[in-house]
Amino acid sequence: MGAECQYELAQAAYVKLALHALKHPAAAVNGLLVGRLLDGASSPVVVAVVDVVPLSHCPHHLPLLPTHELVLNLVEDHFGAQGLAVVGYYHANALRDDADLPAVAKRVGDHIFRNFPRAAVLLLNNNKLEEAVKGKNREPVVQHPILSNSSKWISSTVIWCAWTWV
Repeated sequence: MGAECQYELAQAAYVKLALHALKHPAAAVNGLLVGRLLDGASSPVVVAVVDVVPLSHCPHHLPLLPTHELVLNLVEDHFGAQGLAVVGYYHANALRDDADLPAVAKRVGDHIFRNFPRAAVLLLNNNKLEEAVKGKNREPVVQHPILSNSSKWISSTVIWCAWTWV
């Protein structure tokens, strides 16, 4: 992925993706992260995620990659006029204890990565989401799998100081 990269996630975008998962607790949900690469000579590079576009929710996550590719193009066209682009993807599994990124999410992440090499993939942690709703936990409810040097999405420990809530 090149040089170190940090991400800013707008509060409205974070709330929208969490609400998408909460609205469909027995279904896998997913959507696109929309934002921009911030200009400047700052190091590390910053990707600002300003919005999310919920895509689907289904009890058994079907590999609908052609549909996702069509939606990617439509979202790029819509937000392109505002200087924004698809900068990532989010996914929540249907099962509460499932913390693995499914194959279709990896394929969509790969597709976005080809067009935006600083792409982020977020995996919602259903256990943390449930605890947050009950007021038992105030930690962020997302994990950030990263693309390894071997071009495989692997679990990563999120250093939340690298994520700025705006």
